[in-house]
Amino acid sequence: MERQGSPNKLLEIIINTVIYLFLASWTIIVVFPMLWVIVTSFKTDKEIFLSPWQLPAQLMWDNFVRALTKANIGLYLVNSLTVILPSIFFTLLFSAMAGYVLARYEFPGNRIIFYAFMGGMLFPVMLALVPLFFLLQSMKIIDTHFGLILVYIAYSLPFTVFFLTGFFKTIPSDLIEAAIIDGANNYQLFFLIVIPLAQNGLVSMGIFNFLGMWNQYILPLVLLTSSDKYVLSQGLAFLQHQQRYQSDWSGLFAAIVIVMLPTLIVYVIFQNQIQRGLTVGALKG
Repeated sequence: MERQGSPNKLLEIIINTVIYLFLASWTIIVVFPMLWVIVTSFKTDKEIFLSPWQLPAQLMWDNFVRALTKANIGLYLVNSLTVILPSIFFTLLFSAMAGYVLARYEFPGNRIIFYAFMGGMLFPVMLALVPLFFLLQSMKIIDTHFGLILVYIAYSLPFTVFFLTGFFKTIPSDLIEAAIIDGANNYQLFFLIVIPLAQNGLVSMGIFNFLGMWNQYILPLVLLTSSDKYVLSQGLAFLQHQQRYQSDWSGLFAAIVIVMLPTLIVYVIFQNQIQRGLTVGALKG
């Protein structure tokens, strides 16, 4: 028995070693560029070109000040939050309402509506750019944050509804039935019972949509044309274009760090809730 078990044990050790080496290599590939950008953001322009792999001789905090003021990253940051926060709020609200009804109520057309949302997940946003532009133009909300908010909500609804529908199916029916017996109406049942129970799923979808909206570039590029209304992705691209005629590379790296850090901070803070929410939401579809 021991002789038969030894090759299996050796094979398991080899497989685990290969897996850990691969994961360690992948971690280095992902983490090293981010660390290099962060370190470079504290250097002078001369250090960036003459000693790119060395630590800065002195931390240049002024790079971040210039990025926020002269490069208008502060304005772009405010614009991004102005668009993203309402978009996430209404996406979660509408998706939770639709997902709860689709998961808990049987009515004619239930599956049709559900599959229609799933169909929205398959529609490439590239195909909708021109119709979206002319639609917002006809509604006179082109080049406005309000128009971009509406597009973000519509773009985020399909997957969020799909995910939350499966999540709501995991909520024990006994709790809902007990609340109904206690006299809770539909609004009390949804906002006081269901929403707190779906907290992990809502947080997961909130972070998922935040990351997607924060990194979205093509939609703001097409729908926003005024530089004072640019969001961060547009502003950073505009700043990179300016570097062809300027030489403030240290300010550019500082701007990249400012754009990058919020997503990292949000994920680090909420990573446990994201994992729990995605795990539970994947149990039923």
